[in-house]
Amino acid sequence: MNIQWYPGHMAKARRLLGDQLKRVDIAVELCDARAPLATRNPELDRMCAGKKRLLVLNKADLADDKSTQAWLRHFRAQGLEAVAFRSTNGKPRDVLAPLERLTAGEVERMRARGVNKTVRGMVIGIPNVGKSTFINRLYGSAIVKAADRPGVTRANQWVKVGQYLEMLDTPGMLWPKLADQDGALMLAFLGTIRDAITDMEGLSVKLLDRLMDMAPEATAARFHISDTGLRGYELLEEVCRGRGFLLSGGRLNTERGAAVVLDEYRAGKVARVTWQQPV
Repeated sequence: MNIQWYPGHMAKARRLLGDQLKRVDIAVELCDARAPLATRNPELDRMCAGKKRLLVLNKADLADDKSTQAWLRHFRAQGLEAVAFRSTNGKPRDVLAPLERLTAGEVERMRARGVNKTVRGMVIGIPNVGKSTFINRLYGSAIVKAADRPGVTRANQWVKVGQYLEMLDTPGMLWPKLADQDGALMLAFLGTIRDAITDMEGLSVKLLDRLMDMAPEATAARFHISDTGLRGYELLEEVCRGRGFLLSGGRLNTERGAAVVLDEYRAGKVARVTWQQPV
């Protein structure tokens, strides 16, 4: 299964991002805490060079807590300001406090000149990493459109999230060629890549295999899997039998089973698994 996805609107977003970065004081990069390396666009290091940056491990409520703390130590050891944020009930101050600290010098310089400085930040990251939901959480209500699928944000929108802080929501941006296919597989698991371009049944089988290796009890309980030794397509068939996904004549509805496996994993209903560990 070779996974590639780079639609035209991402190429446009890539061209515009450099110009937009010149107009902001700080870049807020979001990655998914379940796969912190795979969900970071490698082009952003170059594009954000010289710019203050805060790395947010988003959706930490869906990842393993110990792994998230290990990743925070890893990134901080590299000199990156990094915080974890729970997408469902995260506290805005967990993000606003480090943002204020990072931009305090510029604010004070402007105040000394008699100017009330409004700090402008840009939220950047790959598709479906939770940028719009993150901004809504900081704002306190649903001010920007958000959905649990890639490609919802197509235009830029400024949102005031504090007395002196505005955030810009931007479209998600992948890089042109996904050379690391194991990382690309993780992106597909997380819904970063549109399901329409992948083999959903094949993807769900790979996901089930990995979940059964890393969280067998939780996965078996969620999907009514009685034989924890099953692997491959037999696992998907077992899910269909356990959930009663049948077609006429008693045939298994594996298409529906695949969709349910992917949807329930992405919604955090299966297990809190982190796919990558720092080295």
